[in-house]
Amino acid sequence: MIQVNNVLVAVNFDEASNIALAYARSIAKNFGARLHVLHVMQNLFLRPMANDPRSIEEGITRRLLDSLTDEDRTALRAVPVIRKSDEPADEIVKYAQTEGIDLIVVGTHGRPGLAHLLMGSVAEKVVRTAPCPVLTLRNSERVSLAAAAAPAASS
Repeated sequence: MIQVNNVLVAVNFDEASNIALAYARSIAKNFGARLHVLHVMQNLFLRPMANDPRSIEEGITRRLLDSLTDEDRTALRAVPVIRKSDEPADEIVKYAQTEGIDLIVVGTHGRPGLAHLLMGSVAEKVVRTAPCPVLTLRNSERVSLAAAAAPAASS
């Protein structure tokens, strides 16, 4: 029997990562696993910036915490994590290795041809280098996800 104790979802707050977060929640809930929610922000050290880097990091932290539900915090024992790196795929894989992650869930844009070649793919690099299985999801998965992504109704 497959055991999944730790599920990692990489988020960047776009549509694809929102879908990945919903899937990761569902998987973690089904397996009784802990949910790790990781955002890798660009390393702002020594970069010219119009805004204060601390306010940018505070905004990202707030956004990450706001993406977690009460159920994430309690039932899934969610671990919100922010890392700084210019290589997000490397940071995702490194986190998975050090934290004993059993499954990584990541969204992908599914860019074709030249766009993929020029933009690269964080998801592709994670798939190639991860120490565990990786579930990749495209924006088109949202139709089949509607029920899983819907927030629980409260009475």
